[in-house]
Amino acid sequence: MHKHRISFADINIISASIAEVIVDECIEVSLEMVEEHDNFMASIFKGSYGVLLNKINTYSYSPEAQYIMGSAENIVAIAAVNYNEQGQQSSKAITDKRVIDQLNVRTFSGLDLGWQQAITWLDQELKSNITPAYSP
Repeated sequence: MHKHRISFADINIISASIAEVIVDECIEVSLEMVEEHDNFMASIFKGSYGVLLNKINTYSYSPEAQYIMGSAENIVAIAAVNYNEQGQQSSKAITDKRVIDQLNVRTFSGLDLGWQQAITWLDQELKSNITPAYSP
């Protein structure tokens, strides 16, 4: 597993097509931060990829960020692993706002082996349309 750091989060490359993102505690993710994340992912993955949002920390998204996150060109699926009710509600609220965009997002409970379930789901979602091209 390769580990990377952007200004507000740790990114762990789990496989040739999956990255785990752990946002820092008490951050409000801004539009610029989403763009930084998307640019970083584009530099790492040349084909389709999935993102596992490990929501072990408490953070939020600015209104502007909520409307563009998950819109990167090659992103196929997003798995959000939540560890408390607040994280679950936050994930649902953002997904509900973006329902018209038909984002492929699924939430998992980190308290019920959700991390592994999220990886399994991302693998399944990526199998049919993946062009792995990870460059460390």
